[in-house]
Amino acid sequence: MRTPLSEPAPLAEDALRIVPLGGLGEVGRNMTVFEFGGKLLIVDVGVLFPETDQPGVDLILPDFAPIRDRLDDVLGVVLTHGHEDHIGAVPYLLRLRQDIPLLGSALTLALVEAKLIEHRIKPYTLTVKEGGTEKLGPFELEFVAVNHSIPDALAVAIRTPAGTVLHTGDFKMDQLPLDGRLTDLRAFARLGEAGVDLFLADSTNADVPGFTPLERSIGPVLEEVISRAPRRVIVASFSSHVHRVQQVLDAAHRNGRKVALIGRSMVRNMTIAADLGYLKVPEDVLIDSKRAATLPDAQVVYMSTGSQGEPMAVLSRMANLEHPIEIGEGDTVILASSLIPGNENAVYRVINGLTKLGANVVHKGNAKVHVSGHASAGELMYAYNILKPKGAMPVHGEVRHQVANARIAVETGVPEDRVIIAENGTVVDLAGGVARVAGRLDLGFVYVDGSSVGAITDADLKDRRILAEEGFISIFVAIDLATGRVIAGPEIQARGFAEDDEVFAKVRPQIIEALTDAARNGNTDLHAYSQAIRRTVGRWVNTKHRRRPMIIPVVVSA
Repeated sequence: MRTPLSEPAPLAEDALRIVPLGGLGEVGRNMTVFEFGGKLLIVDVGVLFPETDQPGVDLILPDFAPIRDRLDDVLGVVLTHGHEDHIGAVPYLLRLRQDIPLLGSALTLALVEAKLIEHRIKPYTLTVKEGGTEKLGPFELEFVAVNHSIPDALAVAIRTPAGTVLHTGDFKMDQLPLDGRLTDLRAFARLGEAGVDLFLADSTNADVPGFTPLERSIGPVLEEVISRAPRRVIVASFSSHVHRVQQVLDAAHRNGRKVALIGRSMVRNMTIAADLGYLKVPEDVLIDSKRAATLPDAQVVYMSTGSQGEPMAVLSRMANLEHPIEIGEGDTVILASSLIPGNENAVYRVINGLTKLGANVVHKGNAKVHVSGHASAGELMYAYNILKPKGAMPVHGEVRHQVANARIAVETGVPEDRVIIAENGTVVDLAGGVARVAGRLDLGFVYVDGSSVGAITDADLKDRRILAEEGFISIFVAIDLATGRVIAGPEIQARGFAEDDEVFAKVRPQIIEALTDAARNGNTDLHAYSQAIRRTVGRWVNTKHRRRPMIIPVVVSA
């Protein structure tokens, strides 16, 4: 149920305020602000990737409005791991104040620093490790190892005089992780014994029964697919999925193939991971794309970006024959990632395009080439039973995921009135160990469009959708303002409107009549005449053609 919009009362001196600015009701742009004693702590600053009904948008950021005038109060940003939906908006926050301290694991900070170089920002960073603690003003932080689809992920326990909050970030409980780094259930148990007042748990797979399959179960499948491939193999995944790239390198090595990394972000991230020792590269396996092009097809694997059907990513360009690597008969393409909600149509479009070119496309729907990085219902239940938190606020997920997470919390003993299903902007105050909704802030979407940040509005996107789906009609008319008599025109031009121009002959007399009526009613300004044209053409095109194009009247006085 949507929290009624109300401005929260001033924060009590002994209370901790928690305000999610992104990541609730959606999969992406994760960001949560904690406030105590006039100071702010931020956990994650991620991006959301646009859907098909947001044409021209590159990224969607959290709405920084609630903290924009309080940046000097921000003591630090804790980054739980290095995925874009948790770190991608850091450059845009640091544009507002560059010296905000960033806290995270070694790999997470290395990925952020590489990103910030492109924005010409040199950050202030503090590397933290599991089991470590830091004190930032009134916030005492303890970092806990959690397993995810990227190495070095951390949960964070936040202690204040108002109570203790545990934020998991993204996590699962893989019992045989590729890097041997388990989710630290002993630390969870210790925190639970000390008392967790509010548990902010990853909800993404809360509606999936049982336990998430082991990451290592993917390796044999990848190896089998690669061993049977008659020609080139192209594997697409997230550019930060170190574990998946490791499995591809190992499978290629065992089958006598070389691997070339394709895509700027893939090359950058895997170079960082290898330099820091998180990616173990078999000897002489990695080559550049130029050398790969000279080898026999049966000796090459390309590891690329584009698993979500992003239009400018490598895989989409291959499917559209816009990439130097031309997909052909007998090539094998593996989509080694899950579908982010909203990307289904784009991904299937790429799959169809690759299939049409003769490729054998292997994806999660027809082979076990991906497992999730998020805890399923069984793992969440396990976590709740270990922690025994006094309250819960499910995070990271769509509403259905949050509701499923909340149900697990209640089933494991969290009182129903202590479970908060919040949305972005919900203000939650924790005092005396009890969390309650204190109000809600009105937040929006901040769109990145090229070099423009926040200039694009929902109204602009609506116009873009209309242009893309319905086309536009422009009408030029020169009139005598005093009489409304048409001196020149109406000249009508249309684009994206699938009708012959001759069809407009039927509406021209109606436009002239509407202008005459407007003059007869005493209108003497150009805007009134423009509106008369827009109403007339809009009514005609809707009645006769069942279309709603954008109508642009241009009226000048003569």
